[in-house]
Amino acid sequence: MLDNLKIFINAADQQSLTNAAQALGMTVATVSRRVNELEKALGSELFHRSSRGLTLTPAGLLYYRECAEFITALDRRLDHLDQAINSPSGELKVMAPTNLGSGPLDVFWQGFVANHPDIALKIKLGDPAEDVISNQSDIALRSGPQMNSSLIQKLIGTIPLVLVAAEKVTGKLPSTIDTLDVFPSIAAEMFSDWVLQCGGQSIEIPREHRHISNDMQITLNLVKAGAGIALLPMSMVHESLNDGELIQVLPQWQGPHRDIYLVWPYQRTLSVRARLFRDELIDFLHKQPWFYVAGESQ
Repeated sequence: MLDNLKIFINAADQQSLTNAAQALGMTVATVSRRVNELEKALGSELFHRSSRGLTLTPAGLLYYRECAEFITALDRRLDHLDQAINSPSGELKVMAPTNLGSGPLDVFWQGFVANHPDIALKIKLGDPAEDVISNQSDIALRSGPQMNSSLIQKLIGTIPLVLVAAEKVTGKLPSTIDTLDVFPSIAAEMFSDWVLQCGGQSIEIPREHRHISNDMQITLNLVKAGAGIALLPMSMVHESLNDGELIQVLPQWQGPHRDIYLVWPYQRTLSVRARLFRDELIDFLHKQPWFYVAGESQ
């Protein structure tokens, strides 16, 4: 119906089926058929046809006055929407957890803006439970499945949680799971309840942590200062383990893996920019030694 109205408006403006067909990139036969379909649906003749062209009937003039402004405005909005979705340049709103977006993804952000200088990133780091839709985010990186059923959720992989301590820590580090409780510990609030796994065995470790913070970076800084053992994502500690600043404690034991999702609203078509971001982020993460690809053996 809307397509036929658009053809009718063009035919009225051009006062010619032939000219309307040229403007719309259609054949004259198609334009004539679609106008006839509209007249049949409305139960009214819209045009007087003559060798001199088209003139509106009284009913046609009424429909034109009612519909022309609406159809023109709709075309403009659809053009703007098409540009917003399909243009490789423009704004892209992204959300990510702070502990993953700042630090582990630093190289990714740098590479993405270098590869796509026409994309204006609007990055919001923060609480991984913060609502994606109310923030009008185009796409978001999230830890764990989201409860909001209005989101499309794509599991892209997992990040292991490991026990770490400073290389310079005072005292002998525990060598068995049974001696873990004698050593002071530090916790990020998100990982304050320790559940450790080894093979098929899972053990809950009750702890009274010496220090607790709602910021994982602070927890990591306290570990590096030698204040105790912490359970942290491998994404945050991988480099410090490699350079010897940190030591992995009881490496055979790990905490539950963090499932990492990319999510976006159901009602929002992914733009070209968001699809570029999604594909390049997945490619980047799959190359990181601290990231386990979804479905691969660990």
